[in-house]
Amino acid sequence: MKITSAQAWWVQIPIEADKQHVSDFGRLRTFDSAILRLETDDGLVGWGEGKNAAGSAGDYGTLVHLLNTEFGQRLIGRDPADVTYIWEDFYNGVRAGKARKAGHVMPDLARRGLTVAAISAIDIALWDILGKADGKPVWRLLGGAKSDRLRAYASGGWADKDNIGAQLQSYVDTGGFNGVKMRVGAMDGTPHRSAERVIAARNALGPDVELMVDAHGTYTVSDAKRFAYLVRDCDLAWFEEPVTGDDKIGMAEVRAASHMPISAGESEATRFDFRDLIVGRCVDILQPDPACCGGITEAMRIGTLASSFNLRLAPHLWAGAPCFFAGLHVCAASPASFMVEFSLGANPMIHNLSNDPVTVVDGMVAIPQTPGIGLDMNEAVIEKFAKKG
Repeated sequence: MKITSAQAWWVQIPIEADKQHVSDFGRLRTFDSAILRLETDDGLVGWGEGKNAAGSAGDYGTLVHLLNTEFGQRLIGRDPADVTYIWEDFYNGVRAGKARKAGHVMPDLARRGLTVAAISAIDIALWDILGKADGKPVWRLLGGAKSDRLRAYASGGWADKDNIGAQLQSYVDTGGFNGVKMRVGAMDGTPHRSAERVIAARNALGPDVELMVDAHGTYTVSDAKRFAYLVRDCDLAWFEEPVTGDDKIGMAEVRAASHMPISAGESEATRFDFRDLIVGRCVDILQPDPACCGGITEAMRIGTLASSFNLRLAPHLWAGAPCFFAGLHVCAASPASFMVEFSLGANPMIHNLSNDPVTVVDGMVAIPQTPGIGLDMNEAVIEKFAKKG
């Protein structure tokens, strides 16, 4: 089996005005991503996704160009079953042969960012093809699934202090979630205003619904510690990205100063970044995003690191359908996983791209049972919303 074509698109799907929200990324008017289609000589199609931004907070033209003109062309004629070696070849670049012989990486310069995002898209699509070729869901190829359903938490929460309780309670009522996440940080202006919203949320939800907060890395270390102190009685399940991923020493300082679990990783690429989070005692929960950490291959390696250090895995899945479905397989197969992120903000990139509805019932999401990543792609949506030029 050989790869015969690789095509990527910048897909930009508008969000209806009444469903838009405002965060530190601004007002989200569209949902964007780089969607990749690989095809083999026997007609199998694999779908992947690469990300270099959150939602619509960025441009995907450069990533798509990279996939179409460079990385994609290097895939033509290769066996899609060589998933690991394709990953390593693209990561090591011109020194891939030397790295294979030496038994350690010799990566290209500037190996993070767009390079790993492109590798991520390719890797997800390769696993999709491999599963379809074997007639098995990807989780089976990864070693099996620990359950056919996994616990999900509702990810959203942008309302002000007078409305945040009702917004989060609506998530609980809609999907039976017993865990919800809200946004804090720069969008509120000051730590005490974020704390007021969190306290209002906890009072509305009561003690039995788990409550997480996500600062998107927008606090300074001192403000993150101030916020953590102000919400010390709210029994938060985790404090996500309290400070920028560029300040791992600062993140460790926040963790040491607070009683609440710290989670991070959506801004990190490859197992090497997550190694640094772990050995620096920065986090309790690892949150790799399959569309930018290095795909399914690398997310599973990161899951192994989490398990090795008795940490937990909760992938960042605020993304399009290929990334979300890939994340379900990682969660199903990784012993360290315990929670699936389910977007409750307007996310047409998940729901419109999948012909089968993506739903949560009684707070649980079903793991795909069909071959590959289990995504029945709606190609008409890609054709309609792919940016031209």
